[in-house]
Amino acid sequence: MKVAIIGAGPAGLYLAILLRKAGHEVSVLERNAPDATFGWGVVFSEETLGALRDADPATHLEITDSFARWSSVDIRYQGKLLRSRGHSFSAIARKHLLSILQRRAAELGADLRFGVEVDELPEADLVVAADGANSRVRTRDFRASVKPQGCKYVWFGTDLVLDSFTFSFKETEFGLFQAHAYPFDENTSTWIVECAEPVWRRAGLDTMSETESIAFCEKLFADDLGGHRLMSNRSLWLDFPLVRCASWHRGNVVLLGDAAHTAHFSIGSGTKLAMEDAIALATALARHSDLGAALTEYELDRQPMVERFQQAAGESAAYFGRTATYTGFEPVQFAFNLLTRSGRVSHTNLAQRDPDLIRVLDAWFAAGTSMVPGAVAPAPLFAPLRLGSTTLTNRLVAEDAGDPVRAAQAGAGLVMTGPVAVSPEGRICPDTPLTAEVSVDDVHQAGALVGLRLTHAGARGATRPPADGLDIPLPPTQAWPLLAASSVSFGPFAQTPKAMDAGDLAAARQAFADAATTAADAGVDVLELDLADGHLLAGFLSPLTNRRDDEWGGEHRWAYPLSVLDAVREVWPRLLSVRLTVTDWVPKGLGLPEGIRLAKAVREHGADLVHVRAGQSVAEARPEFRRGYLTTLSDQVRNQAGVPTLVGGYLTTPDEVNTIVAAGRADLCVLTPQPSPIEAVVLS
Repeated sequence: MKVAIIGAGPAGLYLAILLRKAGHEVSVLERNAPDATFGWGVVFSEETLGALRDADPATHLEITDSFARWSSVDIRYQGKLLRSRGHSFSAIARKHLLSILQRRAAELGADLRFGVEVDELPEADLVVAADGANSRVRTRDFRASVKPQGCKYVWFGTDLVLDSFTFSFKETEFGLFQAHAYPFDENTSTWIVECAEPVWRRAGLDTMSETESIAFCEKLFADDLGGHRLMSNRSLWLDFPLVRCASWHRGNVVLLGDAAHTAHFSIGSGTKLAMEDAIALATALARHSDLGAALTEYELDRQPMVERFQQAAGESAAYFGRTATYTGFEPVQFAFNLLTRSGRVSHTNLAQRDPDLIRVLDAWFAAGTSMVPGAVAPAPLFAPLRLGSTTLTNRLVAEDAGDPVRAAQAGAGLVMTGPVAVSPEGRICPDTPLTAEVSVDDVHQAGALVGLRLTHAGARGATRPPADGLDIPLPPTQAWPLLAASSVSFGPFAQTPKAMDAGDLAAARQAFADAATTAADAGVDVLELDLADGHLLAGFLSPLTNRRDDEWGGEHRWAYPLSVLDAVREVWPRLLSVRLTVTDWVPKGLGLPEGIRLAKAVREHGADLVHVRAGQSVAEARPEFRRGYLTTLSDQVRNQAGVPTLVGGYLTTPDEVNTIVAAGRADLCVLTPQPSPIEAVVLS
């Protein structure tokens, strides 16, 4: 088969090597000279090295013989150095990597042509576009999404030879700057500087020349560089382009590497993914004589893996965009937050890699400033939490527990019961109780506190029980009239609610206050006020469901829910939580920036805790449900609004709870129960 590869980066060259080994006729067309490259070092994981060894031992040997290797991560923060050990990194100069791949491809008989502009697709049985993130082929022939991701960044080299992957954070009058640096040969290290765009502009970097920019960064990181210099290779400030393509092939043209997808540099996976693409494409072509079948297999094989890396890279890029919100953290928590930012490293992972760091973290988390050096402490989920006058024995919350006493016996520090409707018309379904159905004393004896959620279903009321399906309306003969902020039904078949008038508003407010008084008299420890999931009070918060033009609508959408919160706070004497939708996840709906301001407002109105929720404001919302999907939202609410948070979102392991609370992303976690192996056998 005749194959034309456009682009002589690592992906294109490595594919040329593999296809020549398989006997195909291969030409590689590159617009630049053979020794022209941008960037400095390339990082590889052990997993990728195994794949390279199996695919072509000759290049694997030469690449690994050239590696700089290290096993530690240094974090320079607030004038302190924290070192985490037990990691595994390998890097090589990008120019040297390309030289190895060029020699090997030429040795195998690939036709390498440099200085060639490709204006029209070449004649070939297969055309491979490996022409990078700014791919001309993709732009012309494919539908793709390309948008900036993360901070402004610039990619330098330095003659300082590091012995670890180094992160350095510098607070300035302009804002926070950070460096990512690592060695890649015996003489040089990569030194990436990044900052949020407003910081970049305030510092005047948007108007500086390349020389002035280098001088600024050398001065900024002078203590870290220790007299060494930064070096430029067309080192300009850039926006990272996040590339996503719905399809990677069309006819006989296929995208490879950055032409098909990118992953933010902060997890160091761009070259890794590109060369793994080459292996997958070569393997698919070897398995199928039909080109279409081969390209389909390649795409089906690689897309799920790439999407997982893009998700992790997105989390990492977003973390570095909001690092300034963590500068109040103690150094050990800041370091743990950084190391676990992408979701690929957890408390357990890090305990295996660096048990000393985790021992110090756990001891600090349990004791705070009174930590005794060398102390041993239980995992973070077992640390008590004091909120106001209430102390929870640990960080685990059981929600919607069928048996509250059993949930307490299983280890939850707080058992959240309900929802309890504050009035008959506020029920979600006929089974929704109007009073708490829990023995507070029995739960206390089992070692947990009791929480109770108060709700009014609003437009999501008068439905069949959830076991019959979500939001299925009752027959008209069984339904009851609904109330809501506006006459906006929840879903196409739902009853249209009445827009609440002054009497309805006053009655609902009083019903919440009366229910809170009843709960207090019953000895409930924690009250949760429902301002989430499209229910009555949440319906006032969202512009999608609040279309009023009176004192409770428009720019005053928050006013009625906050007035209910005030009424409840006046009669409720203990810990008060607000279950709060912080984003609708629908265009033109409540967005996260407003949700964070709203979380701050509920704290100012007396809430002790925010239970972070998202979506479900309208039926057409499409949240990205996955494990831990609410954690990043909780992180931002907690650290930007300055309010303790409770978060769920399909958290199923104690390790996830340990990671979230120790990293300062939430204070409490809802652990979704999973059947034990013994229960599973019995149930089957």
